[in-house]
Amino acid sequence: MHKRLDESPMTDASIPNVSPLPRAEHLAASPRLFANPILDALSRTHWTAPLFYLIPVAYLLQEAAAQLAPLTLVLSVALGYVAWTLTEYTAHRHLFHWELPGELGARIHFLIHGIHHDHPSDPWRLVMPPLMSVPLIGVTWAVMSLAVGAPLKYPLMAGFVIGIVFYDQLHFHLHVRRPTTRIGVWLRRVHMIHHFRDPERCFGVSAPYWDYLFGTSQRIPDEKRTRNKQ
Repeated sequence: MHKRLDESPMTDASIPNVSPLPRAEHLAASPRLFANPILDALSRTHWTAPLFYLIPVAYLLQEAAAQLAPLTLVLSVALGYVAWTLTEYTAHRHLFHWELPGELGARIHFLIHGIHHDHPSDPWRLVMPPLMSVPLIGVTWAVMSLAVGAPLKYPLMAGFVIGIVFYDQLHFHLHVRRPTTRIGVWLRRVHMIHHFRDPERCFGVSAPYWDYLFGTSQRIPDEKRTRNKQ
């Protein structure tokens, strides 16, 4: 069970350390998940790996451009991207933080997402491994094929996969690098609130607007709310 921390100002120094390792080393550690070396290797993914999905995206866009009007193409890609952001939010909130009972349930939760909360700066576990992303893409392709078919499934799927790539790159960036833009700093702060203050809020990484829509955005501390009313 991930514990909620207090509502003190969010700084790197406020991140707790319950490991015998120094704080920075603990957060960036990449512990072994499986005794089998092949399975353990498959649980780690280099941050550039999702970029290869842009190759099928280019093919999908080419097919869509040959069969659809430009406006339909653009709107369909945008709709596919929005579908991904809602998938990201829903999976993070309801699947990744779903804690099943018993030791087996705790193990499953740890493998799916708990390890990321224990070691959030592990650079090898910040993007979805192919064992997770490939089945997700395959299921989405099947659903779109049944729901809308060709040619609309091409731009919709392209937008969905673009969303996956953007999410993975942004997630890695927010954890490993130091954003310098105003939006980047804000996104990192919101995501760190989820990790170190309140794991029951701020589920949207690349699309935090879903948190505002569904009431899971960051809480305003009582003292700040009082000052704003004065």
